[in-house]
Amino acid sequence: MNNNTTVDARGLSCPQPVILTLNAIKKMNDGEIIILVDTETSQENVCRAGKSQGWETAEVQPEGDAYRIILRKEI
Repeated sequence: MNNNTTVDARGLSCPQPVILTLNAIKKMNDGEIIILVDTETSQENVCRAGKSQGWETAEVQPEGDAYRIILRKEI
């Protein structure tokens, strides 16, 4: 079963975006997680955290002053 969730971590400094992302990952076995962050450092750290948990960075899109990251995992 595919699940989708969004984590809005804009305005938060590391490690908060990573913690929120890892919490979302823990709740999901597979699917897509969209994470919104507003610094390049947060974007890099969230992608690294997702990869460490077996999630693929499917997409990173600049969105104004922020980034939209899509992590994906299929079972």
